[in-house]
Amino acid sequence: MQISDKRTVTRWVIIAVSFFLVLFIVWNTYYLFQIFKDEEHAKMDLWASATEAISSPEEDKTLETLNNITENNNTIPIILTDSKGKIKNSRNIDESILVDDVVKDSVAAYRLIESFKATNTPITINVPGNKQYLYYGNSTLLNILKYYPLALGLIIILFGAVVYNFYRATKAGAQNRLWAGMAKETAHQIGTPLSSLLGWIEIMRVDNVDETTVSEVEKDVMRLQTIAERFSKIGSEPVLEERDIVAETEKSFQYLKSRFSSQVNFTFTAPDHPVNVHLNPELHSWTIENLVKNAIDAMRGKGSLQVAIEERDKFVKIKVTDTGKGIPKTQFKKVFEPGFTTKKRGWGLGLSLTRRIVEEYHKGRIKVLSSEIGKGTTMQASYKRA
Repeated sequence: MQISDKRTVTRWVIIAVSFFLVLFIVWNTYYLFQIFKDEEHAKMDLWASATEAISSPEEDKTLETLNNITENNNTIPIILTDSKGKIKNSRNIDESILVDDVVKDSVAAYRLIESFKATNTPITINVPGNKQYLYYGNSTLLNILKYYPLALGLIIILFGAVVYNFYRATKAGAQNRLWAGMAKETAHQIGTPLSSLLGWIEIMRVDNVDETTVSEVEKDVMRLQTIAERFSKIGSEPVLEERDIVAETEKSFQYLKSRFSSQVNFTFTAPDHPVNVHLNPELHSWTIENLVKNAIDAMRGKGSLQVAIEERDKFVKIKVTDTGKGIPKTQFKKVFEPGFTTKKRGWGLGLSLTRRIVEEYHKGRIKVLSSEIGKGTTMQASYKRA
């Protein structure tokens, strides 16, 4: 999966979670509204019964109204005890623990009383010749409402993340367009002197200049042409061809080997048969060049460098191993970020471009496979076989 695809998926996941969270809040709000509505109706019924009892001289009617008041609680969990702590009554308690005054699980019941005591101050009820204590917890409504600030805060964070992600993607897109424009303009500007140099090479041949010298100059000019072609492809979709990755990699390896100090011991190992992969030759050579140069920089121009190609059932892996200073584990991912560099000079774009070429253009993967401080690093690029 490409990096841009991952960012798109992340944005959609955040949006989807936010959407479902909003739906949950809306549904919960409607549910709370129904609870409030039912409680208001119950209160009005109770008010009507109280008014009727006041107007009626019958004692039975008054007792019935008072009984209705005590029975009207359907949401708040309560436990009523006497002065010695014996449970006299209960409402809205789990029946596996307590039913009215019948205790089924005494340990759980008294733990419940302690939790009620910690939540709300018990109410003392004075009855003839005795005192009773009313312990109560929070209603279902209060338990739901206390999560509202958390849910709303989470919504704000999620939508903030969406906005930030969108802003970051827009900024990155603008930067990418700028870099792509600069790269194409650079390629265009290089084209003119390159054409002139090719003409001068032909003049050198006519003047019988040493063929070895002419050949080496021609190689470097062709190299400049390759670099110009690389830059011209930045920002556009490159054409992928089915090529032998062993031959393409070795070609770049041999060119780089001939142009670096003999203090670097180069080693190349690969299968002795073609391994086909869909790739762009110019961009693939850029990948190898960046990885090799980065490894040589890490060794400060002296040490052993190995490029190895390994084939699997569905993948081909290119490993570039050096004996340089190594990379801390905390920087395994940072080394691919634009601008990140440990060198005093440099833009920190080499590995960033390499990742873009491998992952976005070739649909492969690149990572720091292993590294040890003071001993060296192994970078690995993986491609799907054709």
